[in-house]
Amino acid sequence: MNRLFSCVTFFVVTLALSVHDSCANKGIEQPASHNDEIILEKKGFIISYNKKNKIPNWVSWHLTAQHIDGYVKRIGGYQEDKSVPKPRATIEDYKRSGWSHGHMCPAGDNKWDETAMKESNLLTNICPQNAKLNSGLWNKIEQDCRRWAKKYGEVYIVCGPVLLNKEHETIGENKIVVPEAFFKVILRLNPQPSAIGFVVRNNEGKKKRDQFVNTVDDVERITGIDFFPALPDSIENKVEAYANLEEWR
Repeated sequence: MNRLFSCVTFFVVTLALSVHDSCANKGIEQPASHNDEIILEKKGFIISYNKKNKIPNWVSWHLTAQHIDGYVKRIGGYQEDKSVPKPRATIEDYKRSGWSHGHMCPAGDNKWDETAMKESNLLTNICPQNAKLNSGLWNKIEQDCRRWAKKYGEVYIVCGPVLLNKEHETIGENKIVVPEAFFKVILRLNPQPSAIGFVVRNNEGKKKRDQFVNTVDDVERITGIDFFPALPDSIENKVEAYANLEEWR
């Protein structure tokens, strides 16, 4: 039995993950096969890094009620991730690019641990993002996730870039790809299994987040990623076909 299959089997049996058990965490999502993928196991999250585009394919993490608060203050400054091969994103690539540093797993979800906080600022966890989207709609969805983790005890989150065009804008000497949009899918298990997805364009995002709600099935169709395959089919098929933001408020 290989390691990934063991992880998936464990999640099916227990329907529980530990943020410290990155092996189990890997079982909540199954990305499309990608030759340019490198899996990076950080303390608070898992990254599927795309060495061709130099941004993540996706980032996944388990957010608990205990992890939405913490003693660790947000640490300024972004860092090159030397665990991935060159060419890779550098601080210089973002300077004067007109794009902000868009966290996939937000710093606000990693206040529970100093290492997790530092790793959230690695450029492998970041995409070029519209500044107003970053501080506006995207930030509101991140805050929603923390409220939901507190309300329901825990949530499982996967997010990342959406590449819609055949050719993409790039920034910097290392040609960091600028996504046309971003996705986020959230799964809760309590008080009953439910999931919701969002797809937002990489622009100012002035509209209310209600207008960006998608089912997980919709997000899978757009991204080519199969989310939460370790859930029993009877649960997965039901939660991925339906999304209602009112039921999460």
